[in-house]
Amino acid sequence: MTLKPEIVEYLAQRAALNLPALWDAPVATHRANSRHSIALKQPLTDVASVEHKTIAGPTSDLPIRIYRPNQKKDLPALVFYHGGGWVLNFLDMYEPALRKITNLTEIVIIAVQYQKAPEHPFPTPFNDSYSTLEWVVQNADQLGIDRTAIGVGGDSAGGNLASAVALKNRDTKLIDLAFQLLIYPCNDISMNYPSAIEYADGFGLTTSSMKWFWEQYLPNKADHTNAYAIPALASTHSKLPPSIVLAAQYDPLTDDAKNYYQKLLSDGVMAIYKEYAGQIHGLLNLGGVSADADLLYKDIATEINAILGRSIN
Repeated sequence: MTLKPEIVEYLAQRAALNLPALWDAPVATHRANSRHSIALKQPLTDVASVEHKTIAGPTSDLPIRIYRPNQKKDLPALVFYHGGGWVLNFLDMYEPALRKITNLTEIVIIAVQYQKAPEHPFPTPFNDSYSTLEWVVQNADQLGIDRTAIGVGGDSAGGNLASAVALKNRDTKLIDLAFQLLIYPCNDISMNYPSAIEYADGFGLTTSSMKWFWEQYLPNKADHTNAYAIPALASTHSKLPPSIVLAAQYDPLTDDAKNYYQKLLSDGVMAIYKEYAGQIHGLLNLGGVSADADLLYKDIATEINAILGRSIN
């Protein structure tokens, strides 16, 4: 399938902004430009509550948001890590999508704004992410969360962080994670696969940009063998939780997601994979652009609840 018409129009509008390449302007400029994201123009769906809190992280206080679909007790939970190449983006951009997902799934979502590279490269974003899971587990009763039904998830760099947190959780035996949700994750720094060549440019995220993001996150070459930094390098992916791996057709990272899914299957992990035809990286935040974003939200709800053995009307 070719690119969806609404995506062709969206990409043309983005190109018309003539924004500088990542390596041609200070990070502060790119962060300021992200304040014009189309995600911030989407309406906000009503939910039972959105609580803004700050929790203590390993090296800094961390802003979190807790989305509740209703006031029921012992609800499942998703600890969510946002994308942006470990460098960009912020919680406001994810509010439209997460509100819809919490209602559709009937699940509590805890989203964290971890510290960013290049000021805070690996392991800081990873440590912040794992610490957030620890906080959720420790405070499950107060949060009205079922401790046996907690999952982790994220998109792009957040998918990397979710994958890494799931690996460390397995290794530390903190809890038995109920699931992991990986939305076009970047888990392999080599990017030595066809989609990184075929969709290298012209589809939003570029291969060159993705390589720049990796350089900001992992400036220390010694970290390039660390599976918590690069989850594809784990010696085994066995004993990870049931996994939902979602990808877009026209994305340099399509094969990254597909390859990680195959690693999970090969190591005996229950996993599903879905690729959205005609779509690009960033679909999660395109609810105001493409109906496929709403399909993505529904698929997330369906697959999480299937894993949890729940039926939501």
